[in-house]
Amino acid sequence: MNGPIIQQPRSDLTVGEIAATLPGATAVFRKYGLDFCCKGDIPLVDSARLRGVDLAEIEQALDSLDASAVVIEAPNGTGALIAHIRSRYHDVHRRELPELVKLARKVEKVHAKHAKAPRGLADLLERMASELELHMMKEEIMLFPAMVQAPAAMLAAPIACMRHEHDDHGLHLQRLEAITDRFTVPADACRSWQALYAGAYKLAEDLMEHIHLENNVLFPRFSAANQSSVTR
Repeated sequence: MNGPIIQQPRSDLTVGEIAATLPGATAVFRKYGLDFCCKGDIPLVDSARLRGVDLAEIEQALDSLDASAVVIEAPNGTGALIAHIRSRYHDVHRRELPELVKLARKVEKVHAKHAKAPRGLADLLERMASELELHMMKEEIMLFPAMVQAPAAMLAAPIACMRHEHDDHGLHLQRLEAITDRFTVPADACRSWQALYAGAYKLAEDLMEHIHLENNVLFPRFSAANQSSVTR
């Protein structure tokens, strides 16, 4: 699912359009009290004015979401690569998954009788959030520090454990695609539903790239065959 390319000023777009195409925007709108669903056809500039909130402040918050989604080439050094993984993926998962769970609960409740309602999606996302949090904490508290402090260390056992958990994450992604019909939004979907699938698609893309960087770039540096080429 690919959102439309947005070229006009964001302030001229409706809050519904922004919510449906920019993952994380719904959390910003909720924070400032902007109704992106029932009053989603109102341009952002007018919605902010009617609510009495600072448009520039809202735009800054939305711009920060855009910045977090920019693809940045992974650095070569091990320490820098780990910092990149933590900021680009760990921090983003922690920020975006709770909002996706809230959106999924809302959509499942409001559209319970809809034939294409994403039944079970909220529970799946909640489980993913819980398992990812535990997985990321293991890496941040134990594995990553060991990699930075002892770049020549043999870390086969903990890395094997992380790879196994990555496989579990992959199974969750398959289930995510199945529940959302490969992120296909029904023609009559509301803004919340559109925003949910946009966010779920981004989660899937981010998580696949996250796993790729660890499995195929970071972890092989600590195998016996690659010890001589490890860089800090």
